[in-house]
Amino acid sequence: MRDEPFLDSLAKRLRLLVVIVVIALLAVGSSVESVNPLDGLRKYTRGIEFDFVEWEVNALFNKAVSASLKLERFLDNEQQVDVVWTWLAGTEEVITLEQDLIAAQNDTSLNRDKMIQEVKSELDRVKANHSRLAKLAEAVLQNQTEVTLAKAGFGLGGQILPPVLYQVSDLPLNLIISPRTEIRNELSISLDAGLDAVDKDEIETGIYQDYDLSALIEPVGGLGAYPTMVVRTTNLNWLTETIAHEWIHNYLTFFPLGIRYYLNDQMRTINETTASLAGKEIGLALIIAYYPERTPRYYQPMPVYTTVLAEGAETLNPFDFRSEMRETRVRVDALLLSGKTDEAESYMEARRNFFWENGYRLRKINQAYFAFHGSYNDTPGGGASGEDPVGPAVQALRARYASLNNFLQVIRSVKSFDQLMVLLD
Repeated sequence: MRDEPFLDSLAKRLRLLVVIVVIALLAVGSSVESVNPLDGLRKYTRGIEFDFVEWEVNALFNKAVSASLKLERFLDNEQQVDVVWTWLAGTEEVITLEQDLIAAQNDTSLNRDKMIQEVKSELDRVKANHSRLAKLAEAVLQNQTEVTLAKAGFGLGGQILPPVLYQVSDLPLNLIISPRTEIRNELSISLDAGLDAVDKDEIETGIYQDYDLSALIEPVGGLGAYPTMVVRTTNLNWLTETIAHEWIHNYLTFFPLGIRYYLNDQMRTINETTASLAGKEIGLALIIAYYPERTPRYYQPMPVYTTVLAEGAETLNPFDFRSEMRETRVRVDALLLSGKTDEAESYMEARRNFFWENGYRLRKINQAYFAFHGSYNDTPGGGASGEDPVGPAVQALRARYASLNNFLQVIRSVKSFDQLMVLLD
């Protein structure tokens, strides 16, 4: 039987967890949608909107069970690192078996049914083992992130608030709505995962035809609910960065910057750029401390694709995605400002074909695409943000502080882009 001190400690942890979740849900954060007059277009999404309440209840239960066991405390640092590597290897094995199952289902030989059964049986076995290890691996990465944050000066008396909690999950898709005449995030709706390209296009086209609005359904890598949602991956560097990024959103929820996330596009960009900058720094510090062999030699913000200039040519031309996307955004902004909406849309489709030919399989580029991707403006050069000054202003403010913690203490109180510019001036 458990002793009374243990039960008291467990009860306190669970009460704290519940209080934090309630506050995070009540506050206006990066996962809470505001009321919008465009809600009428929900006729396209009403049956497929993501149920945050159900997800939160399940995630909270899983984290409460994990907190009560606290298995990671019985492992030393080396053993914890081994758990994470084993879990990531299991993730890769699951993904491979899922692909094998698809291949078996499309097989035309007489052994098709036997192949399907064998692969499915192996997939079920591997997924069961992987699921059991997932809770421990998540607890390890949560603890490593908290230690990294504490070393960076965050927390109160050694306690990180809110505690770092994340769960790997099938993330909802994000439906972004923008006016056709300008690039602005008018409304975002979270949809169930699993929609195929045809389903997405039907919704986007319906909104375009019925409401004269630009619409796009895009996947996301993480979501600042609480616990935060993180998409499945085998890339440890990306994972640690994303866990930190989404925690920053939770952290900012308690300050003016996070509370005003949905006030306008400028505040959204300030929030996302801040979280991106901080997530990269925290994630890198974690990698250096616990997984030094994964420390990148240099930072490459976007992959570089190389294509042959002409058949038989020996000279290779590196394709710079960020530069080309910045050029696209700048041109689109100029066309929309001149009232040439149809021309801007034709140009975006032509550029989409251009990106496709150079290795970037973009399903659609429109005003909603830029309204969504343009808010992540943490790397010099602009990319989908074009000449938007908000991201560079956040970058400039970060450069003034030697400490990430000091930078966040300043920017977390920002209530407008004008106030941000005052801090810089």
